[in-house]
Amino acid sequence: MSDNIILKTEALDFRWGVEDPFIFCAHHKDDYPKGNEELGVDEESLKNRNIGNDFEIRDGFRMYHGRTVPGFPVHPHRGFETVTIVLEGFVDHSDSYGAAGRYGDGDVQWMTAGSGLQHAEMFPLVNQHKDNPLHLFQVWLNLPKKDKFVKPYYKMLWAEDIPVIEEVDNNGKTTTIRLIAGKYKEHSALEPSPSSWASDEKNKVNIWIITMEPNSRFKIPKINNTITRNLYYYNGHTLEINGKNIRVDNRFKLNGNEEIQLVNGDEKSYMLFLEGEPIDEPVVAYGPFVMNTMEEIKQAYADYKDTEFGGWPWHRKDPVHTKEKARFAKYSDKTVENR
Repeated sequence: MSDNIILKTEALDFRWGVEDPFIFCAHHKDDYPKGNEELGVDEESLKNRNIGNDFEIRDGFRMYHGRTVPGFPVHPHRGFETVTIVLEGFVDHSDSYGAAGRYGDGDVQWMTAGSGLQHAEMFPLVNQHKDNPLHLFQVWLNLPKKDKFVKPYYKMLWAEDIPVIEEVDNNGKTTTIRLIAGKYKEHSALEPSPSSWASDEKNKVNIWIITMEPNSRFKIPKINNTITRNLYYYNGHTLEINGKNIRVDNRFKLNGNEEIQLVNGDEKSYMLFLEGEPIDEPVVAYGPFVMNTMEEIKQAYADYKDTEFGGWPWHRKDPVHTKEKARFAKYSDKTVENR
C-alpha cells in the first residue's frame, strides 16, 4: 500500500479548493429563522449587517447579496456549468431565458451557462412557523474551449430520481453513495446537461455525497494516474484514510492511482467527493466568467454590457415564487415539471 495516498490536505471554509475540471466549490450552511410574508428575514434580524454583501455568519446565517430574502440576485455567467446540490432548504431559480423553478431537499440543478445568461438564486424562507435551515453545495464544472459558447441550458435532477446506493461491509455497516454524476460499480447517475464535460464517460466525472454509518468501511476504487480526486470531510468525528487518522472540516487531495480505504469512527461521517479527468486547458476565471484567456474575459464583459445576455424579464432583481408554490421547474421552451 502506497504512503502517497493523500497528496494534499487543506482546511475547509465557505469556499473549497478544487482541481481541473472543477473551478469552484461553495458550501452554504445557514440556520435561517422563520420567514415573513415576503419569504425573507424580519427587519429586526437584519440590523448591523453589511446588507448587499453579507458573508459573515451572524445569528447562524448570512444574507449573501440578498437584501430581504437571502441569496444571490441577478448576475451573469459564461463559459462553465453550475451544479447546485441542495441537501436541505430551497432555492428559487429565475433566468434571462424566462426559465424558473423552486428546488430543494435533495434536488440538484445542473445549469450550463455556455455563451452567457443571467440568473438569480434566492433562498426563500417558506416556513413561517418554524426555522428554515439551508444546506447546499454549488460546484462549478469547467467547459472545454470548444463548448464555452454552447446555448445555455438547465435541467433538474429531482431527489426522487437520483440513484442512492447502499454498500454494506463485512460487519453489516452501511455506506450510502448519493450519485449526482458519474458511475459507481454497475450504477450510473442521471444524465447531466448534454454539453457537459461530465456527459462523456471517458472523462470519468464523479460527484458523490458519501454518508458512512458508525464503524463502517468503504473503498473508493483505483482509477488511473491522470485523474484528479478530492474528498471533502465536512461533518463527522473521526475517520481513517488508508489507516491514517484525519480531521473533519478538511479537503483531501487523493491519489487516483490507488484504492482508497475509508474507515469511519463511532459517529456518522459525511463527505463530498469530486473526481474527473482534467480538461487541461488554460483557465482564466474572473468574477462570473470562466474563459481561456484574459482577452476572452474582456469580451465577455463587453458582450454582457451590450446584450445583457438576453435581458432580464422579471419584475425584480431577486425574484421569489409564492410561498404556496411547491417544487417545480419551468424551462425556456415553456415546459413545466411539478413535484
